Amino acid sequence: MEKKQFKAESKKILDLMINSIYTHKEIFLRELISNASDAIDKIYYKALTDDSLKFDKDNYYIKIIADKDNRILKICDTGIGMTKEELDDNLGVIAKSGSLAFKEANKLKDGYDIIGQFGVGFYSAFMVADTVTVVSKALGSEEAYKWESNGVEGYTIEPCKKDSVGTEIILKIKQNTEDENFDEYLEEYRIKSIVKKYSDFVRYPIKLDVTKSKLKEGSEDEYEEYTEEEVINSMVPLWRKNKNELTEEDYENFYSEKHYGFDKPIKHIHISVDGAVSYNAILFIPEKTPYDFYTKEYEKGLELYSNGVLIMNKCGELLPDYFSFVKGIVESDDLSLNISRELLQHDRQLKLIAKNIKNKIKNELSNLLKNQREKYEKFYESFGRQLKYGIYTEFGMNKDILQDLLMFYSSKEKKMVTLDEYVSRMPEEQKYIYYAVGDSIERIDRLPQTELVADKGYEILYFTEDIDEFAIKMLAKYKDKEFRSVASGDLGIETDENTNNANEENKELFERMKKVLSGKVKDVRASKRLKRHPVCLSSEGELSIEMEKVLKSMPNSEDIKADKILEINVKHDVFKSLKEALDKDEDKFDLYTRLLYDQALLIEGLPVSDPVEFSNNICKIMM
Repeated sequence: MEKKQFKAESKKILDLMINSIYTHKEIFLRELISNASDAIDKIYYKALTDDSLKFDKDNYYIKIIADKDNRILKICDTGIGMTKEELDDNLGVIAKSGSLAFKEANKLKDGYDIIGQFGVGFYSAFMVADTVTVVSKALGSEEAYKWESNGVEGYTIEPCKKDSVGTEIILKIKQNTEDENFDEYLEEYRIKSIVKKYSDFVRYPIKLDVTKSKLKEGSEDEYEEYTEEEVINSMVPLWRKNKNELTEEDYENFYSEKHYGFDKPIKHIHISVDGAVSYNAILFIPEKTPYDFYTKEYEKGLELYSNGVLIMNKCGELLPDYFSFVKGIVESDDLSLNISRELLQHDRQLKLIAKNIKNKIKNELSNLLKNQREKYEKFYESFGRQLKYGIYTEFGMNKDILQDLLMFYSSKEKKMVTLDEYVSRMPEEQKYIYYAVGDSIERIDRLPQTELVADKGYEILYFTEDIDEFAIKMLAKYKDKEFRSVASGDLGIETDENTNNANEENKELFERMKKVLSGKVKDVRASKRLKRHPVCLSSEGELSIEMEKVLKSMPNSEDIKADKILEINVKHDVFKSLKEALDKDEDKFDLYTRLLYDQALLIEGLPVSDPVEFSNNICKIMM
């Protein structure tokens, strides 16, 4: 029998397909099942236009048969089959798709769900098989034909016997090597796991003879094995079912089955869209943070299906980073896939789906905040940090979509509040949205810098996470109200004239203090904000003291410093001691100055530069 050569490609191209296109060898089964599903789809489509052809769905299925002894794996379908010419044309030309030709010949509209666009999936069989045999009988044909190939050497086609319409693909599985265990593709458990992973939602039954055990007849403890044909795929995915037919338990079970988390989702989002791009999706907002969420190892993304077949396990392009906590699946038959169907082309359809999903998640979170506040606060405790990162990154491009989702602890309400709630309560004369930064609510409560703002009766937002102030700096303002730290130079609050004149009256004292603290502070001045405390630090410029602390804690950080201002409460008894020391004992004045500066550092949670000197200075004033 004459062996034909592949018409269009060389050994190099076939080697490229087998060794490079597919990341995992297990993909071969997904591709062959997809082709089988396509073949049944073709009969279904013909039945729609041919009255003589009846389509009884019960008669159409895919069967997988594993023969370990002979190292044979068969994938059989009851689809449309192929003639001799079609075998030669479709399988003899690498990268020619019978599905694509069928679609064009029948002028099917875009979106019809035959996904074999490139015709290379079939050749993935050579990754695991030495010999691939295709036995096929076409619909309406009396003859059956066998196509066989060992790979790059070419292929043969000859007549054969086959009773029923359809196709059998017979793989002679390779022998094991040091690097590869090919036996696994003949194991029942492995076949089931691959089908479950990639082809669980193919719309036709995928059958497999499954080994089971039962009690021997007449015995109480002896078992015997037997085989029983089982359908090993689910066929109808949850996301294609009518929402009204599904219960909360159905969604929670799906969440658990998909191993999205050990928690229960706070919210599920079921989406069905028909339009410029059609897709179905089920998304979940988890309750708890995954253990690796804030690590480099965490990989965002949604499962992506096309025609019921898993294309990508983690499609990161479908989620913005700030919503990376969302889990779920998306199915669309409108996407352009690349040659291996493992990766997506970055096309308009994908971007449209991603945009719609982003807006849907935002709306659902907004509704949760409005209607189920307790649930939202639980979500925010786990993922609020990610929303703040979303505002800080990309130069604040995402602030419009995220700002209304932010929450911070309120000095007045003693609970978490939104920016909108804060602004709605602002007195008419209040110029700014005030905030204070610290490691904890308790610590901020005791900050000297909050005294003036609190005494005016203004609400203060507490920033207790290291990202908070960075995000707010990027946000800059909310509803035309600027944010202002209680430690900033200008609080926008009128103070009495005596305080305003204190700097001039005590110019010599402050200049001397500034000289003692040369290189440590930018200036020393009378405080407008202090009421009960003697001293505090404030800052000028874009970099605050808290931001300095965060940046310095990072690896390889440069010597970044905020412009610190040492503020003195001129109405405090300590200030009287300072003035007396300046007049009578300059050494004591210098000692007091250094102690006040170190005290201000400790209030801020900053380390003193020389703990031994600080301890000695304390001892000096006690003697």
